[in-house]
Amino acid sequence: MMKKAVPEHLSTVLTVGELAKRSGVAVSALHFYEAQGLISSWRNQGNQRRYAREVLRRVAVIKAAQRAGIPLASIRRALDTLPGRRAPTAEDWKKLAAGWKAELSDRIALLTRLRDQLDGCIGCGCLSLGVCPLRNPWDELAKLGPGAHLLEPVTGKRRGRSGCGVD
Repeated sequence: MMKKAVPEHLSTVLTVGELAKRSGVAVSALHFYEAQGLISSWRNQGNQRRYAREVLRRVAVIKAAQRAGIPLASIRRALDTLPGRRAPTAEDWKKLAAGWKAELSDRIALLTRLRDQLDGCIGCGCLSLGVCPLRNPWDELAKLGPGAHLLEPVTGKRRGRSGCGVD
């Protein structure tokens, strides 16, 4: 008797191409997610990546969080809280989303301040004076010494890029 092939949509193991097709995410993005520790795979005897079907849900959560503006580092930290790197459940999603709300609120507050203070900088063009509310709130940069530095007004964290904090 001939064995029936399992339909692709019911398979418990996916190739990287199948995962890309079903998730709507490019293969290169999946490789990047894996390199960042967001998803995982294993290699078959032919050294080809294989993914558990549950990775589809992890990818869906990653994409939804990214669309909401959550950085990949925050997404990774949140997904790392799940036992056994399993796929998030609906209850997990509620907890993850609740954790991201404060981060999003901080970013919204920062963007609102930037929008409201932007017209004060258009005329001067300096964006580096000690009094500039966008680049150097409360003259915090003076403590860091000479050179290019940028602080985020909301958290006071150093930024690695130049600009007004809306990279």
